[in-house]
Amino acid sequence: MEVKALSVTNITRSSSADAVGKEHFRLRIEGFGVGTWDLDLSTRELEWSDTTRSLFGIARDTPVTYELFLSLLEPGDRDPTEQAIKRTAEVGGNFDVSFRVGRTPGSGHWIRVRGGLVKDEAGASRHLSGIVLDIDEEKLLEETLRTRENHLRSILDTVPDAMIVIDGNGIMQFFSTAAERLFGHAEQEAIGKNVSELMPLPDRERHDGYLARYRSTGQRHIIGIGRIVTGKRRDGTTFPMHLTIGEMQSGGEPYFTGFVRDLTEHQQTQAQLQELQSELVHVSRLSAMGEMASALAHELNQPLAAISNYMKGSRRLLSGSLDPNTPKIETAMDRAAEQALRAGQIIRRLRDFVSRGESEKRVESLSKLIEEAGALGLAGAREQNNTNSAGFGQPVPQRSRGDGAISATGAYRIERQSRRRHDRSRGVRYRDRIP
Repeated sequence: MEVKALSVTNITRSSSADAVGKEHFRLRIEGFGVGTWDLDLSTRELEWSDTTRSLFGIARDTPVTYELFLSLLEPGDRDPTEQAIKRTAEVGGNFDVSFRVGRTPGSGHWIRVRGGLVKDEAGASRHLSGIVLDIDEEKLLEETLRTRENHLRSILDTVPDAMIVIDGNGIMQFFSTAAERLFGHAEQEAIGKNVSELMPLPDRERHDGYLARYRSTGQRHIIGIGRIVTGKRRDGTTFPMHLTIGEMQSGGEPYFTGFVRDLTEHQQTQAQLQELQSELVHVSRLSAMGEMASALAHELNQPLAAISNYMKGSRRLLSGSLDPNTPKIETAMDRAAEQALRAGQIIRRLRDFVSRGESEKRVESLSKLIEEAGALGLAGAREQNNTNSAGFGQPVPQRSRGDGAISATGAYRIERQSRRRHDRSRGVRYRDRIP
């Protein structure tokens, strides 16, 4: 039931001379489907017109009483209606109530009753009279609109994207449940504030200017396009988001609807995907290196073994020679054979390192590694009048955990690069690249 207050002037009952005019007026409004009624406040006698009887579903020959009127109302509307009648009779004013009439609760016909006090010549309230209107279609329309609004709100509450509606001045008019979760503002707190509250600097200071420029020029920069921007939560933290804006007109005023999607998780996923792709490329290169190492081991091990065998054979041939340089030659051949075997070990360990992803580790002497690398890197340096010396300003650890052959190879690379930089400073040029 609905009770409304209207400013309708009280009617003063005059003499019977006005009866004809009033009856003529009653007949005219009855023709438009508007019923009339009159309640004697002292006797509670009730009079209904034919249209009123039809609206309440009462036959013309059925006596109408105040008790019958209340019994026709739904139980929840009876007491509020009596209270409204009593208040109007005691205080004055106007009478305006809406209720359902029907035998089955919840399925009655909506009726609106309006009226005012009728006073006698002495100013005393005697009657409460008025009209009866059929508002069932109006109520059904209101209920349909309310149902659709609730349905739309339930949909918007379940949509994962946040939705915000602003007017032409940037004032928020709607703030969805998803927006509450995303930005940390309650709907009641957000509505009525400028949408720039959800933006960090410098966008926060520029947004009103963007709206003013669009309203003056009509040139779109983001409406209907969508772009990635930065949002600000209530706690001051920022996050990346994708913003899509649509425009509508209502009452000649523009309204803008923004759909916001949080890209934090998306960007984290993209970063992880790029990292995985980089690892995949690295694994692919490592696999290619493994295949290359296996091929090199197969192709080089045999020549290296042959070199070692030839060196040993040549040394046996020189064992009976009377040449005074024979001991030096034998020593050089022994060292060449050792280095050939060592090269074979390096290739095998390199192949194992690539295939297994790890190398065999053992304790090695750093000074020995440096000396071996220097001897290997400076082979033939004396013929070019080059000398090399190693000195350490601080005590060097004598032991390190690692693959001896691989560590020596790394030290050799450093030594060789250093020697070549020294040679280039003297004008020597190399056409090959250091492996």
